[in-house]
Amino acid sequence: MLFRASATTVAVMALDGSLFLHLTDRFVRVHGYRPGASEVRSWERSLPVLAAALNDAGLGDVEVMLEYALPLNSKRADAVLAGVHPSTGEPSYVVVELKQWSEALPHEEDPTLCRVERYTHPVLNPIEQVRRYCDYLVDFNGAVAGHGHRVSGVAFLHNATEFGVAGLREIERDGRGLLFTGQRRGEFLDHLRARLSARHPGARAADELLSGATVPSRQLMSVAAEEVRERQQFVLLDEQQVAYRMVLNAVERVKRADRKEVVVVTGGPGTGKSVIALQLLGELYRRGIPALHATGSQSFTKTMRKVAGSRKREVQELFKYFNSFMTAEKNSLDVLVCDEAHRIRETSANRYTRAEHRTGRAQIDELIDVARVPVFLLDEHQVVRPGEMGTVADIKAAAATRGIPCHVIALDAQFRCGGSDAYLRWVVRLLGLEPGGPVVWEPDDRMQLLVADSPHEMEAFLEARRAEGYGARMSAGYCWRWSPEPRPGDPLPLDVVIGDWARPWNLRGDRSVSGAPPAALWATDPAGFGQVGCVYTAQGFEYDWSGVVIGPDLVWRGDRWVTDRAASRDPVFKKATPDTDVDRLIRNTYKVLLTRGMIGTVVYATDPETRERLAELAGGRLGRRAATA
Repeated sequence: MLFRASATTVAVMALDGSLFLHLTDRFVRVHGYRPGASEVRSWERSLPVLAAALNDAGLGDVEVMLEYALPLNSKRADAVLAGVHPSTGEPSYVVVELKQWSEALPHEEDPTLCRVERYTHPVLNPIEQVRRYCDYLVDFNGAVAGHGHRVSGVAFLHNATEFGVAGLREIERDGRGLLFTGQRRGEFLDHLRARLSARHPGARAADELLSGATVPSRQLMSVAAEEVRERQQFVLLDEQQVAYRMVLNAVERVKRADRKEVVVVTGGPGTGKSVIALQLLGELYRRGIPALHATGSQSFTKTMRKVAGSRKREVQELFKYFNSFMTAEKNSLDVLVCDEAHRIRETSANRYTRAEHRTGRAQIDELIDVARVPVFLLDEHQVVRPGEMGTVADIKAAAATRGIPCHVIALDAQFRCGGSDAYLRWVVRLLGLEPGGPVVWEPDDRMQLLVADSPHEMEAFLEARRAEGYGARMSAGYCWRWSPEPRPGDPLPLDVVIGDWARPWNLRGDRSVSGAPPAALWATDPAGFGQVGCVYTAQGFEYDWSGVVIGPDLVWRGDRWVTDRAASRDPVFKKATPDTDVDRLIRNTYKVLLTRGMIGTVVYATDPETRERLAELAGGRLGRRAATA
């Protein structure tokens, strides 16, 4: 929140101009940079209109909270009005979204979206926008979690006429999403009077909202229990069930003893870490225990939201990022499930972090502090970026400095790569991630391993598998330039060039371009085939057949692997990154890429000597096998 005062004070400050200077100063101190001209302009044009409406309605003592930050989220509501309900006497809150639009049309295919002339792409219908803000506030602020009726929402389009925006009202259905225009200002004032009393100041209600604990509401946990826990595909076996029970037992212990415990679950690709995470969430929500899920991967988090919250949008809000807890209170959650914990960073700060939050505090410390039982699920061989700190040793050390017991459970059985333990052992020995050196692959009935002589051959083989109904993807080491995203309608740049074969990288952003899916869906959307995935979009996912291009950053010379950092185009490798770290991270990258396939993996190396060695270790070439089939 950037500013809080009574409606009378806001009106006076808006009139003399001090309000906007104050907001700008607070914005700089909170965010570390100056607000954009459009944001300042919106304050100058919209806030005086809102303040005038409140005072004309006789609501000068209502408390106005401007640029109200939603819990565990970077989104901000334009204003939240706090007061007392004139009928019930309870605290009452009105979330306000202000728009300067004069007209807007509903999107022809989706009325929750709309088209505004100044924007080249569809934007969220402001009714839907404010409704979501209300729902999120009820889901995550303890002051209103059990009192959803206290929260309502309005979109006030003060420059619009009814004719200009009437089509947007198609989705009006409850008090959390109502639209008022300048032409219906009188109705807007009546609505405010119906939600906020003119006889009682709103300061105490504002205090209550601001002091509300940031936890998932019981209603939300109930919905999540139904959506997550009761899905039949999540079945835990053997040590998976052991890990699951260990966490639940720790939750019970800390509740009885009023203390903290840390649980670490380790396992390679496909050992069911994410299945355990989802099963835990469902059970915890069923029991009414506050818990959240967090990862350090945008692609993984978005896919988890899609999987677990496909039918209930509010469930998606339970999936966060590791850097969501910089300002969270200690022990505000009972359980935090940190999936893909090998991606924990040294700190949560980045270039967008507010100046006052750049404390240098370790991200592991934030994650341990926020919950009574932090749970870390990780695979140390999947650390692929400098600064990733998610190791068992790091977590145990952080727990030890606080005197917190730390339990480590290892998962052995795995369900990726056809359940072939032999293939996983072959990969880690191939890459020198475990001692003993590479060995010749001995085919089993679980996993197929093939080496291609060209990228054409690899792609043709995968296309044939797709024609048989299997899923397939191609991925590669980060050895080629990654061009900026094209404009909608333009072809994707063919960055990954090997001889006369050229394909685009997967998209980086959150929108589909030219038929290619957004980055977070590359591994799960069938349209992802044809683009080459990098480790950051492949990590955490699996598909039937995996095609892997080993680039010039990892080559076989004589009797060993040689990493060539100069051949890597990965921007995370800085000059200061030690050669030993680059070597380990490049090998881990290929370990991740080589363990995405469920049925089989086809490997192609751009370097001829490396290709020969891979053919020897894999027992032959793809073309030769096809000829004898």
